[in-house]
Amino acid sequence: MSQNPGIQPNPEAEQSVTTCSNCHSPMPIGLRFCRNCGFRLGEGPAEYTETVRFQNGHRAAAAAAATSPQQPLVTSYSLGNSPMTMPRGKVKACGGKISGMTWIFLGLLLFFVAAGAFTALFTPARRALPPGIVTTAIAPPRSYVGVNGFESTDGGLTFGNVEPPGSPADKAGLVGGDIVTSFDGQQLEDTDQVGDLLRSTPIGKTVEVTYIRDGETKTTKLTTISRDDSERLASNFRSRPEGQGYFGFRQEQSQRVAVPNSNIYGVKLGTVLTSEPADLAGLKKGDIVIQFDNIPIRTRAELVSRIRRALPYSTVNVKVVRDGEELTIPVKMGKQKD
Repeated sequence: MSQNPGIQPNPEAEQSVTTCSNCHSPMPIGLRFCRNCGFRLGEGPAEYTETVRFQNGHRAAAAAAATSPQQPLVTSYSLGNSPMTMPRGKVKACGGKISGMTWIFLGLLLFFVAAGAFTALFTPARRALPPGIVTTAIAPPRSYVGVNGFESTDGGLTFGNVEPPGSPADKAGLVGGDIVTSFDGQQLEDTDQVGDLLRSTPIGKTVEVTYIRDGETKTTKLTTISRDDSERLASNFRSRPEGQGYFGFRQEQSQRVAVPNSNIYGVKLGTVLTSEPADLAGLKKGDIVIQFDNIPIRTRAELVSRIRRALPYSTVNVKVVRDGEELTIPVKMGKQKD
């Protein structure tokens, strides 16, 4: 029998069995690969090749090798240059192929890798903020028309007075007590609706306003302004060099009332302070003010606003209803104390 330089005969085994010169494990004569370490005729481990498949002619050699005390019978595989060995009993189960559990593991691994890549691709990056920093959404700018707040009423929305002087509502001729029924073509029914309209209306847009005053429907137009412009108008009025006008009556005692024998409202005066502008002009408690300096007066808030914007020491005409009779009384205004 010729000798292979990579395999040494084993004199203690049967003639059909020899040992691997690399790991000294028993192996059948004529086998090209060691089933334990994958050694290939002295050239190195095999690459992904099953080292032995027992045929009928080799069953005796396999049985002899299995009884050898040196090493249990194994089947060898290799992945690249790293040999892998499995016990003889596992050969049938594996069969030289990747097992089902391995496929499941590889499938899950690929799934999680793909999911991570998808998340990284489509999730926007968030820059970390220092501890204690709270982010808040910035509200978009909204338009202002210059009234002191809307409230629901029959037919639409009403308000107490226009402010500040020079606001869009003031320029449009609106006064406190008007009932606004539509704004820029939108019918008004509740106060939340007004807020939505002002947020959606561009600053500087001219809109048509429909309103009811003294039972008569009217229309006007106004151009919306920004919050900064509204605050600037209010600040200019408060710091007006001339100061604010003074009338001389108890505001808290005055009330909005319906004028007898008419479809209008006015403000019924309470206590008129002695020796003050209203008293000196001849106004009395119980007089119903329906006009101040040619402006219709339908709410107490509007009367107070018009008194303050009147120039101190100027003379304004005040129209009142007294005992069912309309009177026009000129009043020389005083100056509001700081």
